[in-house]
Amino acid sequence: MPTYEALPRFTSDHRRLTPAQRRAFRRAVTAFVDDLRAGGPFRAGLRIKGVRRAPGVFELTWDGNGRAMWQYGPEIVRGEQHIVWCRIGTHDILTGR
Repeated sequence: MPTYEALPRFTSDHRRLTPAQRRAFRRAVTAFVDDLRAGGPFRAGLRIKGVRRAPGVFELTWDGNGRAMWQYGPEIVRGEQHIVWCRIGTHDILTGR
């Protein structure tokens, strides 16, 4: 099972999501974790891609405009990926809003 942490900005963003957005994110994270466990690649529906202006940061997209930015962090549990959640919201998170 991958380990994770959420940066304060992610936590703040997450609080502002609607209940429907939170449910959609949880569904996307379930698929994301399944793909991590399987050793990748990520399924096309998650639309994982690098963030152009932030090397090492990736974006996960779901339900049209839902987005979460994340990066790999240092291993916490031997042999398991560690994910650092950075931002969550809509496309606006990519423009720094």
